[in-house]
Amino acid sequence: MKPEARRLVDRLWNYCNVLRDDGVSSLEYLEQLSFLVFLKMAAEKEEANKDLPAERRRHVLPDTAEWEGRGWTHLLDLSGEQLEETYTQLLTDLGKQDEGRESTLGLIFHRARNRIQNATNLRRLIVDLIDKEPWLGSSKDIKGDAYEALIARSAEDTKAGAGQYFTPRVLIESIVRCMRPTPEDTITDPACGTGGFLLAAHDYIVDTYGDEMSVEESAQFDKGAIWGTELVPATARLAAMNLLLHGIGRPDGKPLIHVEDALAKPPAKKASMVLANPPFGKKSSIVITRIDGTVSREDMSYHRQDFWETTTNKQFNFVQHIASLLTDNGTAAVILPDNVLFEGGRGATIRRELLKRFNLHTMLRLPAGIFYAGGIKANVLFFDAAPPRPAAATTSLRAQSSCGCTTCVPGTASR
Repeated sequence: MKPEARRLVDRLWNYCNVLRDDGVSSLEYLEQLSFLVFLKMAAEKEEANKDLPAERRRHVLPDTAEWEGRGWTHLLDLSGEQLEETYTQLLTDLGKQDEGRESTLGLIFHRARNRIQNATNLRRLIVDLIDKEPWLGSSKDIKGDAYEALIARSAEDTKAGAGQYFTPRVLIESIVRCMRPTPEDTITDPACGTGGFLLAAHDYIVDTYGDEMSVEESAQFDKGAIWGTELVPATARLAAMNLLLHGIGRPDGKPLIHVEDALAKPPAKKASMVLANPPFGKKSSIVITRIDGTVSREDMSYHRQDFWETTTNKQFNFVQHIASLLTDNGTAAVILPDNVLFEGGRGATIRRELLKRFNLHTMLRLPAGIFYAGGIKANVLFFDAAPPRPAAATTSLRAQSSCGCTTCVPGTASR
């Protein structure tokens, strides 16, 4: 990380420690940062476009008489109870602007709430920290890397919940290097979390092909060539902000993160590359109360015609979903726990179908303790879509590694 990005991380994180005394968790702090940084970026965009003809200006915040004078610059002039009330009302009104979350604005502010009740701390965050930094025009190596580092620190700070299965950056980058995405790829993560895989794939493409890419190829990332799906709205908010600060997507454009249960229905759009670290465990159970008053719990499962088997196991469902996500020549890299390799019953059937229908060419054993949840043994499965053939698509595994290194055996995960 560049020194300037590290300086910004340290400043922002130190303030997170101050807000803990007000009962604001690190994840809530990140959420509030996202709101305020977005408002600051919107103000910077308005300032940059002020000399353009009216018909060429694109507004991030609503361009109506009701919204005139509202936003970042208005907050800078306020303090005390007036600042807290104005900011709270601003978040509420922005959350109502796009209930369907059809824009990045709607996604980030959907059901937004002010968690910083101390007006003095709120003003310091606005005036002394965020307003001092140029967010829209500064290098993504500073603002983007700083934001991502804050997410990583937050995951370390909360080793349950959001941080439980946080995917280390070095592992993400190693997997992406093995997959070698190109500008022609369409790339998705059906359980994207805060967007780590999507960012790493984009960075790899820009670093490798940047000098050769046309304007059209560069613009395709803002139009949905890279997208993710996330079940938890608060996490999706962080992912959308993470992409924006890395220069992917538009504040006033369609969101690249879709907030939904990826497993609930067959994919509407396929990808040539899938990168994922799906959540481990089972689908949540539901409580059923019968007429006679007895209560029971039943595990929820997904019934999809494109699935080979119906199961409550999340990771097996994600394997089947990712198989459906791939285009005819698509390729996937998925982090999965040991039970996917050894479980019998429906698990064995799903595994058999995967070997038969896809070319599972590489299995990479990950070192123990790489995730915060103790005792989880995990692997990376690399497989490609294969044309129909009488025999199984998978004939042999080209490499199996249990060395615990952070880079795959060279050549074992080639396209």
